[in-house]
Amino acid sequence: MSDVIALVFDFDDTLAPDSTTGLLESLGVDTAAFWKESVGPLLSDDDWDPVPAYLYRMIELSRAGAHGGPITREKLRDWGARLPLHDGVTTLFQRLRDAVRATHPKVQLEFYLISSGIGDVVRNTPIAHEFTEIWASEFAYGEDGGIAFARRLVSFTDKTRYIFHIQKGIIGAEFRGKPFEVNRKVPADRLRVPLRQMVFVGDGYTDIPCFSLIRGQGGYAFGVWDPRHKDQRSRAWGFIEEGRVSNLNQARYDDNAELYQLLEVAVTSLASGITLNARAYRG
Repeated sequence: MSDVIALVFDFDDTLAPDSTTGLLESLGVDTAAFWKESVGPLLSDDDWDPVPAYLYRMIELSRAGAHGGPITREKLRDWGARLPLHDGVTTLFQRLRDAVRATHPKVQLEFYLISSGIGDVVRNTPIAHEFTEIWASEFAYGEDGGIAFARRLVSFTDKTRYIFHIQKGIIGAEFRGKPFEVNRKVPADRLRVPLRQMVFVGDGYTDIPCFSLIRGQGGYAFGVWDPRHKDQRSRAWGFIEEGRVSNLNQARYDDNAELYQLLEVAVTSLASGITLNARAYRG
């Protein structure tokens, strides 16, 4: 019987403003033109998937060298270290751990990040150490140090792959370089984190498969929208209408924010259920 709860986050527009747009702005790129005139035609005219489309256009920018030279790993890491986060994010994790520990000290709360954003950015944010594991899109680098090829894509149902990593306990350094381990069959009574003991928080279309998977198995799915972008609210409201998410809130995480309070209730309720089931199992 598992005594672990997994709280899984998307990153861009969920825990922070869009990190890729912020990165490009910091390099002097016209981001409105980048998304509309550069990435947009790949999606509408050539049927590209959104994630490889934006990574490909970034590689083209890097090779052109028009914005301060190649986009290197060092530039990505530097941006990750200084990008802004939403209100309350830096203290969110410890507050939730404390809330679970106060009433259910034997239950373990873990945090995971599954993002379509860039791994070398998100792994260098001030909150990266809070996550048991981070999965994101990754670049390979060329001889000039610049981004050269997309070596990992995380998009749509790709995200559910990592939900199953969490479920089966396929996490940590020992499983790096073993991409097929996720297909290993694990008996239900040996799952490290059943889906019903997961909470997923995300904002966009790439999160829909995770919303549906976790909510369909009895877990919680929360949709969020960045209050600085009111246009996101109507898109996110569609997740409510379609039954994809349990609730919809502004992406704020301070003590008084409704989203934080709902997350605290979700993880403490799951902890209560784990405790009661453990007592019943012991007889």
